[in-house]
Amino acid sequence: MSLYWRIFLLNAAVLVVAVLLLLGPVTVSTPVLFGEAIVLVAGLVAMLIANAVLLRIGLAPLGRLSRAMATVDLLKPGARPQVTGQGEIAELTGTFNTMLDRLEAERATSTGRVLSALEDERQRIAQELHDEVGQTLTAVLLQIKHAADRIPEPVRADLHQTQETTRASLDEIRRIARRLRPGVLEELGLHSALRSLAAEFTTPRLSVSAVITPGLPALDAATELVLYRVAQEGLTNAARHSGATRVEVHLRPVPGGGTALLVRDNGRGLGGAPEGAGIRGMRERVLLIGAELFVGAGPSGGTDVRLNVTALRHGGSSS
Repeated sequence: MSLYWRIFLLNAAVLVVAVLLLLGPVTVSTPVLFGEAIVLVAGLVAMLIANAVLLRIGLAPLGRLSRAMATVDLLKPGARPQVTGQGEIAELTGTFNTMLDRLEAERATSTGRVLSALEDERQRIAQELHDEVGQTLTAVLLQIKHAADRIPEPVRADLHQTQETTRASLDEIRRIARRLRPGVLEELGLHSALRSLAAEFTTPRLSVSAVITPGLPALDAATELVLYRVAQEGLTNAARHSGATRVEVHLRPVPGGGTALLVRDNGRGLGGAPEGAGIRGMRERVLLIGAELFVGAGPSGGTDVRLNVTALRHGGSSS
C-alpha cells in the first residue's frame, strides 16, 4: 500500500470514529452544557492522540531513512538502512542503498586515481631530491673539505661547522626522500620496510618496535603500499601529537588467511578530537583495498590504529 493511501486511511479511520460517536448516544445542546463540552474536548484530544500515534507508526520507516541519510559517511562503507515493509518507503530505501553502492564504488575509483597520481608525484620529487639536491650538497661537502684542508687553522673550525651543518641537511633530505618514496618497500618487501620505519622514528624520547609474526600470507603490491602508508601515518601522528614514549607496530596473520596491522602507542589518546586529514587519508587508502580500519582508544589508553585485510587481497609477493 502506498504512503498516500496509508495516511489517508489512518485519518479516515479517525474521522469515522468521530462520526460514529456523533451518531451514537452523544448529544450536544444549544448552548453547549459544561458536561457536554468536557465530553467533546476529551473526544477531540483522544482523536488527536490517536491520529498522532498512527502517523508516527506509519512514518517511522521514513524517519529511520532520514537519520541514515544524515549520518552516512562514504569513508566508512557498509552501513545501510534496512529495507522494511512495502510501498514507496521500501522502494526509496532500496534506491538509497543502491545510490550508496554506486557512490562508494565511484569514490574508490576516483580516490585510487588520485592516490596513484600522488604516489607518482612523490616518487618524482624523491628522485629529484636524491639526484639533484642530494648530489649538489654532496659536491658542496667535498668543496668545503677541500677548502678546509688548505686554509689556516682559525678559519678551519668555522668551515668544519659549516661542513657538519651541510651534512645534517643532506641526511634530512635523504630522510625526506625515503618517506616520499619507500625504496626499501620495493626492494626488500613490507617486513623490512616496517622495521626500517620503526628504526627511523625511534628517538631518545620515543621507542618504536616492529613485531612481525611468522606465517604471514603473501600480499599484492597495492596492499603492501597501503599497509606501509597506514603504519607511516600512525607513527607520524604518535610522534607529533600523542606525547607517547612507546609505540608498537604489529603485523600478524588472522584466521581465514587475512592480515592485521596494529599501531599502538601509550600517548594521551584522541579524546573527543575530530578526525584530521591524516586519519581521513588513511581511510581513503583503505577503501582502495576493501579493508577495515579502526582508529580509537587502546586497552590501556593511548591510540590504536588497526587495519584488517581480508584473504581476498592476498596473492602478490612479500618478503
